Amino acid sequence: MDYLSQVQKGIDYIEANLGFDISLQQVAQEAGISQWHFQRMFKALTNETLKTYIRSRRLANAFEQLVLGQQKIIDIAVSAGFESQESFTRAFKKAFDMTPNEARKIGDNSLFLKKVEFNEQYLRHINQNVSLQPEIYTQRKMHLVGMKTFFYGADSEKNNMADKLPLLWNQFLPKRSEIEGRIEGVAYGAIQQVKGEGDLLEYYAACEVSHVGALPKGMDHIEIAASRYAKFTHSGLIKNIDDTVNYIYSSWLLGSEKRHTYACDLEIYGDQYRPDSDESLIHYAIPIE
Repeated sequence: MDYLSQVQKGIDYIEANLGFDISLQQVAQEAGISQWHFQRMFKALTNETLKTYIRSRRLANAFEQLVLGQQKIIDIAVSAGFESQESFTRAFKKAFDMTPNEARKIGDNSLFLKKVEFNEQYLRHINQNVSLQPEIYTQRKMHLVGMKTFFYGADSEKNNMADKLPLLWNQFLPKRSEIEGRIEGVAYGAIQQVKGEGDLLEYYAACEVSHVGALPKGMDHIEIAASRYAKFTHSGLIKNIDDTVNYIYSSWLLGSEKRHTYACDLEIYGDQYRPDSDESLIHYAIPIE
């Protein structure tokens, strides 16, 4: 089964359970993909988070029940996942610019939110017919030493990436000379999901070392296992890196026969990296099998 079919299975599960409590973890399990990677692919495809999509679809389902059914509004609110009629009314009005009572009186079911259609034409549209092919290479086992933080990415409702990652690099770069056995020329950002923590991610700002010696205060060591990687080029400002990652996870990975191993993604900063420059160039690599 390809990634696109798996994502569709997750969406089909959502559609079949709109009247019940839906966990992000269960959606990902139905799709056969890890939660973080499912959320990443979903965000890249739809430009909205999985949590937002579920909420929107449940509101749309509530709209349909209001128009076509006779249930009490409080009962519809509870089945849509709201704890009170007041919170349901606020969310409903924000989505449809009318209250549930007004919707029931109008009886217009043309306002239902549509579920995302995943097909080749849609992918071409959101990626503007971009055609990028990665370099496939074998990454030898590598030891990195650096500073780490935990953060939520762009695909999460708790996204705090802009606050966490620049600060980490600003703290790390002045101290990298303290690292024993540091290999000059390249710095790495290593990203991996924190096991058992849903969409919480761990990020290392680090350098490769020839050997692991005494760690400077505040630094950690991470081993990157030998693996095949698909390496993409990101040109321009680093703040736009998420656009490159979206392409990798939506168009390329979904359309390829490769599978993500769920090991670390790597940001690779070489001598062509220029902070705050449109002419900057870095690489983003994902482990594949």
